[in-house]
Amino acid sequence: MLGDFALSALQLTIQPATLDDCGTVSVILSEAASWLAQRGTPMWREDEVAASRIREDVAAGLFFLAISAGEPVGTLKFQLSDPLFWPDVPDDAAYIHRLAIRRRFAGGALSSALLHWAAERAAASGRRFLRLDCEASRPGLRAVYERFGFRHHSDRQVGPFFVARYEYPVA
Repeated sequence: MLGDFALSALQLTIQPATLDDCGTVSVILSEAASWLAQRGTPMWREDEVAASRIREDVAAGLFFLAISAGEPVGTLKFQLSDPLFWPDVPDDAAYIHRLAIRRRFAGGALSSALLHWAAERAAASGRRFLRLDCEASRPGLRAVYERFGFRHHSDRQVGPFFVARYEYPVA
């Protein structure tokens, strides 16, 4: 696991986003969404990541910001249940969604640092697994998670989305 030492080596802190941070979280998500759309692999629509749309989740303490040298560089949503995408599994995991890194900080260790942080937080919450899902038709994204150590759990149709579900043992 990537502990506090490694996070400090990256000069990275991860903290809960506040309502004052809604715009920042939205900008990070929008930047990632725009970049993916430009590459021909859209993920989130602009209205899905608008500050007004994520405000309730930010207020509930589900979004976190990664800060490096005083600057927000990434975000993710961390939750202790996910009945929409994981209704058929035991309540023994934490779940992440919407992990995004600012483009000028991408390609380094930040996404791995956020995944390690989430795994450690899941373990500290008494969970056995960290789980996530992604569109099943995204082999590049799936490979990123598999290289990290996530194991493919199953595929599932969730409304219009056909997702690959992954889990990472933390306990």
